[in-house]
Amino acid sequence: MKIPFEIQKLRHNVTKYRRELHQIPELGLNEIKTARYLREKLTSFGIKEIDTMIETGTIAVFHGRKPGKTLAFRTDIDGLPVTEETGVDYASQTFGKMHACGHDGHMATMLGFAQYLSEHPEIIKGTIVLIFQPAEEGPGGAQLMIEAGLIEKYQIEQIIGLHVFPDLLEGTIGCRPGPMMARNGEVNIQIKGKSSHGAQPHKGADAILAAAAVIQGLHTILSRNISPMENAVLTFGKIQGGEAMNIIPGAVFLEGTMRAFNDDVYQTMTDKIVMITQSIAAGYGCEAIVEFNHMYRVVKNDTQMVNALQEIVGESYIEVPPYMLAEDFSMYQQVVPGLFFFVGIRNDEKGYTYPLHSNKMQFDEENLLAGITCYVALIDALN
Repeated sequence: MKIPFEIQKLRHNVTKYRRELHQIPELGLNEIKTARYLREKLTSFGIKEIDTMIETGTIAVFHGRKPGKTLAFRTDIDGLPVTEETGVDYASQTFGKMHACGHDGHMATMLGFAQYLSEHPEIIKGTIVLIFQPAEEGPGGAQLMIEAGLIEKYQIEQIIGLHVFPDLLEGTIGCRPGPMMARNGEVNIQIKGKSSHGAQPHKGADAILAAAAVIQGLHTILSRNISPMENAVLTFGKIQGGEAMNIIPGAVFLEGTMRAFNDDVYQTMTDKIVMITQSIAAGYGCEAIVEFNHMYRVVKNDTQMVNALQEIVGESYIEVPPYMLAEDFSMYQQVVPGLFFFVGIRNDEKGYTYPLHSNKMQFDEENLLAGITCYVALIDALN
């Protein structure tokens, strides 16, 4: 993607922002150092209207002299509980925490965009609202910002966000109209049985055996209760139970994730998980308690906004398939039209191939300039 000269001039600063932020990763709703860093940089740009939301959330506002919409641009700011193994000299300074999902790059992109707007106020139409949002990885900072009155306070009409993406080559921008990322939820199941000696199983109710049957039974939801034309995922990544090899445990705990692109499909999964789990557990003489944590909604892109992005990007645009990944940017799209797109960062020669959330995930900061270029161009394209 072609980067205008004025945006190319930001490369040094954007690289500096990203690497400094990379060293101070913090988990959701505890991004104290990160928020302080962001506010100091925004103030240094001469931005007059800087607001604080939900403690670590930050808002910067630009008012243009030309008429136009109120457009919001959002970045996430939290890190992950991951121990970094990149070997770079600007690695995380906090053991066990890392910007392994590229949020450091997203923040650097937004700071570069803010700096550009400060230096080129003539390009601003209407009002530009920059959102530095905490807790995307959990518990869901977007919803907290919405509940704090973000949309109403600034009268936001459309919202834009991006994510660096190692599945796409450097220089490309990926997006699609309609559903692009899935709705997701967490499933927590407790199978309550009756403990007994392993040599006397008839005196107990085997929670492990019931849990195994439950897992197998639940996977029939995808093959027998969901249309083959729909997409859905149900994965149990954690099972815990038992104290010794010769004791039948009294309880087993299952933790999983569920994802779908269709709300009706998601609801079917929810209903069937409860019914099947309780029925199978009862058949083994056990009791089942099922709890859900319904997380983010479908990232569903506004078609007209996607068309505007595609026109800006030209030949570097790629229409990506829907991904079962989830993003709390989707919560904003429940309220106002939104556009979420991917910035390619994959470079096989440099070894920038590790996936999101990997402890070795890295990228070249020059790719962040493509995000800034898209943001700047969208001001005109959406007005």
